[in-house]
Amino acid sequence: MTSPPSPAWSLPEPMRAVPVNDPTLPAGWAAQPKWDGYRALAGRWADGHVAVQSRHGSDLARAFPEIEEAVRRLPDDTAVDCELIVWEAGRLTFERLQQRMHHRGAAAARAAVEFPAHLVAFDLRACTAGI
Repeated sequence: MTSPPSPAWSLPEPMRAVPVNDPTLPAGWAAQPKWDGYRALAGRWADGHVAVQSRHGSDLARAFPEIEEAVRRLPDDTAVDCELIVWEAGRLTFERLQQRMHHRGAAAARAAVEFPAHLVAFDLRACTAGI
């Protein structure tokens, strides 16, 4: 079960994509593909608290127990800016991801087996008190 976060630190704001007129990247820059999923922030605090939430703050952990379990295995005081995705038949399927949002408890556990979600990490951050 997801617990409220420790007051020592909070999840960072997600990085946002910025449109450009020229697709040529300046030296030292990198690009990433557009994933067809839910943007999420996840974190594990040193006291064992875990959070998986949308960029707007909605709790996603109850709908995606396999993601919550994966976040529990992160090192203490780690935050992840990420995207939740579901693969089906060799492609991303946003429809399955949307269907998963309405499941809780045993239904969410069954959905996690049938259509497991995956976490694509964009940014990992080790946090300490005062951040």
